[in-house]
Amino acid sequence: MFDILTYLATFLLYILVGWLIWRNIHDQSLSFKNKEDNKTPVTVRRIHYTMLLPLMLHAMTLYQSIFSGTGLNLGFGSAISLIVWLTALIYWFSGFFSRYQGMQTLLAPIAVAAAIAVVLPLFFPSLKPLENTELPAFKAHLVVAMMAYSLLTIAALHAALMTIVEHQLHHPATHSLLTNLPPLLAMEKLLFSIIWVGFILLTLTLISGVAFSKEVFGQPLTFTHKTLFGFISWGTFAALLIGRQFYGWRGRIAIRWTLVGFVMLLLAYVGSKFVLEIVLNR
Repeated sequence: MFDILTYLATFLLYILVGWLIWRNIHDQSLSFKNKEDNKTPVTVRRIHYTMLLPLMLHAMTLYQSIFSGTGLNLGFGSAISLIVWLTALIYWFSGFFSRYQGMQTLLAPIAVAAAIAVVLPLFFPSLKPLENTELPAFKAHLVVAMMAYSLLTIAALHAALMTIVEHQLHHPATHSLLTNLPPLLAMEKLLFSIIWVGFILLTLTLISGVAFSKEVFGQPLTFTHKTLFGFISWGTFAALLIGRQFYGWRGRIAIRWTLVGFVMLLLAYVGSKFVLEIVLNR
């Protein structure tokens, strides 16, 4: 019963934080339009600190779902919950740096996504614990992989936000709540910084999975859909970074490649887990 209440409390707190952020953005938009005094920075800081509570409760639910029983129970629901939690944590932490405070608009949809993700382990419990989880190679592989997925998730959200900002530039008369964002060029520079770090971690994930497959997974490397989409995702992000470096790719091209690479990454890990555990019940 206590576990259910923890999940429910975390869900409601995430929804509350998301609503507070959107209401604050709306009030800020009205103040900007009416040229009134704006007390948003104080409100933003309070909401930012409030987000810490559901993040801590979410961490508790993850510990309960992943480390319950023997082994590591990282099924479909727990895997998504962990990735979204890391995404929210990284994004929340970035809010302490002044140059990223204008980007906290994304914290609202992230909070809503986290509210959904936190209850997924209840509906999609792990069918069986992972093997070889006591090996240091597996632990290192798992940590790097989760960090890569989380950063590239942030990159995809960032690219989607850039699409909205670019639409505003071409339709300046359109009313929008997004009035406190950095310039598009600054957002683009940040996007590629995130992609570079995520790409390096994804590269380490693939290398460790290929070179140490026997030690990490207890079996030689096999060619599966997960492997295929993993390398397609890596190739997509590699092509994007090469295009940026040598051909100056930016704007819509960069956004499209980022979103395609992220979709391939979703199919590689989350998609394969969904098919195996939910569709095939393995």
